[in-house]
Amino acid sequence: MALRLLYLIVLRVFGWIALLARSQASKDAKILVLRHQLAVLRRQVATPRPSWADRAIISALARLLPRRRRHHLFITPRTLLRWHADLVKRRWTYPKRGPERPPIRPTIRALVRLAAENPDWGYRHIAGQIASLGRKVSPATV
Repeated sequence: MALRLLYLIVLRVFGWIALLARSQASKDAKILVLRHQLAVLRRQVATPRPSWADRAIISALARLLPRRRRHHLFITPRTLLRWHADLVKRRWTYPKRGPERPPIRPTIRALVRLAAENPDWGYRHIAGQIASLGRKVSPATV
């Protein structure tokens, strides 16, 4: 993924270098054509789904635009903040601390169905009945 980001950055830099050799009229014509293409695509596509590399480039380039020009992007400042929060959230996730509660064995699960068959019994009473059958079970399991 980092290689894709690096590729896109290098591609943009070479594109900017190529722009230096063009005349101003050529640049203006290309901008008008690209704006029209963008308007046509916005009418046809419901919601764009940029990759994370596209998001990184858009975020970096959006900072270079004047504030009034940012309103013409297909993303909002709130979207940029959400992308950043997602990156931070993905980076700072910690592994689980320890083993979870062990699963309940199917035999105990079958005995606990006494709770559904006897709604008047409390969980301590059901745990006592299961203990009288020779199985040790915690009231919290019931």
